[in-house]
Amino acid sequence: MNQDHLYLIGGVDGFTPQIGRLVSMMNSVRSTTLAAVAGLNVNELDYLHDAQSNSIGALLAHIAAAEVGYQAATFHTRDLTEDERRAWGAAISLDERSRREIRGNDLAYYIQRLEQVRAITLAELGRRDDQWLERETTFGPGTRVNNYFKWFHVFGHELNHRGQIRWLRVRAAAALSAPASAPELET
Repeated sequence: MNQDHLYLIGGVDGFTPQIGRLVSMMNSVRSTTLAAVAGLNVNELDYLHDAQSNSIGALLAHIAAAEVGYQAATFHTRDLTEDERRAWGAAISLDERSRREIRGNDLAYYIQRLEQVRAITLAELGRRDDQWLERETTFGPGTRVNNYFKWFHVFGHELNHRGQIRWLRVRAAAALSAPASAPELET
């Protein structure tokens, strides 16, 4: 990701014009996501604000899992395989299972997963042209969409979770730095 061009939406070498613009936007979004988690430790990544919240680590895993889902849908015109569902299940669901299973990983682990998934996305996008972006399929209950919308949705989804990450980061810092309450002494 070229840091010099993050704020200039435009072509990217190796991609057709419209796919390059899409990649440019995806790079900008990813840069802000990585900035939002920079320096977090395992305790901050695992912090749960309440019983229904997801951790920052789970949200990062979910961002990667969603991208894997769109890779399957757009590059291979299929749903996730059973193996992919097993590998990404907790990250896809963002539920009690994610709160239980996605824990104890350092930031490098999540960044590596995001980078591995993105490398596949970029390689696949590099094999396609702007006509592919316009190819229409259905989404949900018969709604017509094109591949451009699907990949726009991927980084819109990431932006949404980046907002949650920023919110959680502030609360994790406050909660984890608060002194523990002293137990009451019996008199």
